Amino acid sequence: MAVPQNRTTRSRRNMRRSHDALVAANPNECPNCGELKRPHHVCGACGHYADREVVAMTTEVDLDEDAA
Repeated sequence: MAVPQNRTTRSRRNMRRSHDALVAANPNECPNCGELKRPHHVCGACGHYADREVVAMTTEVDLDEDAA
């Protein structure tokens, strides 16, 4: 079984973890609807990408009224 010969210091441990930090998102404004979206991705609000509709959006259906 592998056992470390010497203890890893706090400094060396933290230097190894220096690249593990998360980076903040970089949202852009959708040119069609103005909602914030991830760059180079389809807008989740309107379904547009690069000034054309890629995903057809439907109206929301309230399931509580249909079940009653």
